[in-house]
Amino acid sequence: MATNNLSYQFKTANVIIKLIVINTLLFLFARLGAWMFKTSPGALMEWFVLPTAFEALILQVWGLLTYSFLHFDFWHIFWNMLILYWFGQYVLNLFTERRFLTIYLLGAICGGLLFVLSYNFFPVLNSTLAYLIGASAAVRAIMIFIAAYTPNAEMRIIFFNVKLWHIGVFVVLSDLIQIPTSGNAGGLIAHLGGAIFGYAYAIQLKKGNDIGSWFEKLVDGFVSLFKPKKKSPLKTVHKSKTYAKATKKTTTVKKHSKSPNQEQIDAILDKISKSGYDSLTKEEKDFLFKAGKE
Repeated sequence: MATNNLSYQFKTANVIIKLIVINTLLFLFARLGAWMFKTSPGALMEWFVLPTAFEALILQVWGLLTYSFLHFDFWHIFWNMLILYWFGQYVLNLFTERRFLTIYLLGAICGGLLFVLSYNFFPVLNSTLAYLIGASAAVRAIMIFIAAYTPNAEMRIIFFNVKLWHIGVFVVLSDLIQIPTSGNAGGLIAHLGGAIFGYAYAIQLKKGNDIGSWFEKLVDGFVSLFKPKKKSPLKTVHKSKTYAKATKKTTTVKKHSKSPNQEQIDAILDKISKSGYDSLTKEEKDFLFKAGKE
């Protein structure tokens, strides 16, 4: 009963709670698995992180998305999920869960792409081997999206109300300032990738351009591949043609597969298709009339 109750609560929860649950479960499974197999969480997550080398990324392209569901430690996932919950509520107050998920996932992908490009084109970074994990880029996309879309909305922080655009500017500037001195330059660059996407999405949406619609269609098409096709409870036996008279009066003739006079009906239908309904004799018209009532 408890399992069924938890399953029901998860299904009826909003997309924010579902993302928090998924991230938390994966975090716990990685640590539990590491304990069971006497290894490190990093070894278990190796095939789901985002590598920096292009050749490695080609063999592990799913890492562009899966990396955003993995976390280093408790505080890493704690702050990401807390910020996601805070700012996600603002987004869901204005938009559908479908659009929320689009912002989240595309923010993660854009953050991952900027991370990979930076490590391959900036000499100061490409001298070291690294990989990326964490939902920070996706969370930044949500945060900056709503800060750009409703800049004057306010959030209560301890004893003060702060406008969302103030928070957005502070967070982005903080990431930029820390890049040269932080030991997590790649992660901060990924944050900026998510923030850039969130800002661009919000500005374009305010202009009436939904730059995430293609992704929603792509996800819908992918999901539809795994949905069982529903069979129609009604079986179509015959579809008859409609024949127009000069007065535009139409007559539809239904064919029943179990009629004892099926051959005669077929012959009359053939005659109608060749010469029209008016070519029928009175007996043939009467026959069709009676057959139609059966």
